Amino acid sequence: MKRTVLLWIIAFVITIASAVYQRMTGPTYPLKITTTLDERELSFSLDRTHGGEGNHVVTIFTNDEKISGILEWKRLGIDEPFTKETMNYNNGKLTAELPHQPPAGKLEYQVTLTDGSSSVTNGTIIRFKGEVPAAILLVHILCMFTGMLFATRAGLEIFNPQPQYKKFTNITFALLTIGGMILGPVVLYYAFGDIWTGWPVGTDITDNKTLIAFIVWLTAMAAVRKSKNPKVWILSAAVVTLIVFLIPHSLWGTELNYQTMQRQ
Repeated sequence: MKRTVLLWIIAFVITIASAVYQRMTGPTYPLKITTTLDERELSFSLDRTHGGEGNHVVTIFTNDEKISGILEWKRLGIDEPFTKETMNYNNGKLTAELPHQPPAGKLEYQVTLTDGSSSVTNGTIIRFKGEVPAAILLVHILCMFTGMLFATRAGLEIFNPQPQYKKFTNITFALLTIGGMILGPVVLYYAFGDIWTGWPVGTDITDNKTLIAFIVWLTAMAAVRKSKNPKVWILSAAVVTLIVFLIPHSLWGTELNYQTMQRQ
């Protein structure tokens, strides 16, 4: 019993750590900025993703009405001048809006803050997407997270004197299939209007990660049924899954080509 509890704790810690790493290193995680304006430190974040309808509101908390801001933006990949907009100050914060873009459209934007004697400029890229129904997104995330947990736990099962490879392999495969291969395309459709953008039709890393995880656990499931000693297959599948899930989510994700108005 103690061994089982310890293995679950280790699996949970590894899963949480990998999820946090993936989230914080991904291109959709807000860009955290700490800068200095005339010897005063300012900390704020710039969003890198916008879901749903409407413009995106850029908000900078300054708590100082003497600090003004300029928001500049342009479509990514298009040779055009930046559009400038003066940010409004109200209740301790500066705000301005980025215009809504078609799904997968990206804007390059930057914020310049000044107090009259000095100024600082920081910028990033934001991608727009459609709104995914909360229930579908929640089940998708839960299945993928739990699938990663069981994948890790399956790999640690090699340390059990009486390993239950079949049970953990079946559960892992079911969760990754439901979360990735079934609900993944549904989420993608709501967000960008596509069902699949990975191999062989595209190069989307998120879809390809899902496909790799699906294949390695399908192979592991076959090994459990046909091999007398499947632990090498189980451990390999767990390691491969951990590696692919460490790759930041949405890296090299779907992007709108503004010249052709096609997603790529």
